Amino acid sequence: MENLMFVYWSCKVIWIVLVTIVGYASSLPVGEDALCTAEELAKYRIIFTGKWSQTAFPKQYPLYRPPAQWSSLLGVTHSSDYCMWKKNEYASNGVRDFAEKGEAWALMKEIEEAGEKIQSVHGIFSAPAISSGTGQTSTELEVHPRHPLVSFVVRIVPSPDWFVGIDSLNLCEGNHWMDEVSVDLFPYDAGTDSGFTFSSPNFATIPQDTVTEITCSSPSHPANSFYYPKLKNLPPIAQVTMVKLKKSQLGLSAPFINLPAKSNEVIDTVSETPLDCEVSQWSSWGLCRGVCRETGTKIRTRFVLLQPANNGMPCPNLDEETGCEPENCI
Repeated sequence: MENLMFVYWSCKVIWIVLVTIVGYASSLPVGEDALCTAEELAKYRIIFTGKWSQTAFPKQYPLYRPPAQWSSLLGVTHSSDYCMWKKNEYASNGVRDFAEKGEAWALMKEIEEAGEKIQSVHGIFSAPAISSGTGQTSTELEVHPRHPLVSFVVRIVPSPDWFVGIDSLNLCEGNHWMDEVSVDLFPYDAGTDSGFTFSSPNFATIPQDTVTEITCSSPSHPANSFYYPKLKNLPPIAQVTMVKLKKSQLGLSAPFINLPAKSNEVIDTVSETPLDCEVSQWSSWGLCRGVCRETGTKIRTRFVLLQPANNGMPCPNLDEETGCEPENCI
C-alpha cells in the first residue's frame, strides 16, 4: 500500500512540474527574441551610409529635379509580434505612403497602435534625410531583452515606390548584445506602384503586389533603372552599421566615418558598374538614290537611347547603307 501511495504522489508531482513548464513556455514571445537573456537595456548608434553614386549606378542616374537623395530614416525596436515590412508580403498602408511619398505619419500611427495593443514595440527612432545619393546620417536607438529586433525603412528619392531597409534584425545573441553589426542594403519595390524608372509618373499597381527585392535582372525589362544584365549582382546601394554604446558614451555623438568638415558626403571607393550603349531599332529604308539603270544606294538609321559609361560597350554604327535599283526610271 505504501508503495502504491509513493507511486501516486510521484506521478502527481511530475504532472504538476510539466504543467508549470508548459504554461511558462506558452507565455514566452514566439520567435528569435524568445532566446534573448541579456540582463539590461542596450543603446546603439545606427549609421546609415548611402552608396548610390553615378559610378556604381550609371543608368538613368538622377542629376536634377530632384537629384539622387535619401529620405529620412524611420525605424523601430520591437519583438517578433510586430512586423514593419517583410519581403514577399504585402506592404501596409503606412509603408506604402512612406515608400511612394516619404510621408511618415501613417506608418508612425501603425507602430504606435501595435505598441499599445500588444506591447510589441519598445521605441521609435529616426535620422535626418541625406540630400545626395552618397552620404551619412545617424541616430541612437535602444533595445530591450523582450524587444531586441530592429527594423527600418529609407525611401530612394526619386523613385516610384522603392526603398531600402532592414526587417527584424536581432541584436541579441543569447545572454549578451552584439558589439557591432554592418549590413549591405539593396533596393526593394513596395509593390504599390508599377513605375520602371526613377522618374516614372505615378502608376498604381492594381491589385497590389508583394514587397520584392530589385536585382540586376528583375524586373527583367531593359527600361528598368536597375537593369544591368551583364552583372551577377547589384552592388550595395547603401549600408547600415550599428555600434553598441558603452555607458561612458551614452548621450555622446559618435563621429561620422570619412566625413568632410562641412558636408555629409562620403568618400568611398566603389567598383565601376559598366553600362553598355543602347540604341533604337533600325528605321525603315530610305528612298533609293542613284542614276537610272545603275545600282543606287539607300540608307537606314538608328539613334542612341543610352550613352555608354564606365568602359561599357561602345555604340555601334548609327547608319547602314545598301545597294538598290532606282525606281520610277524612264
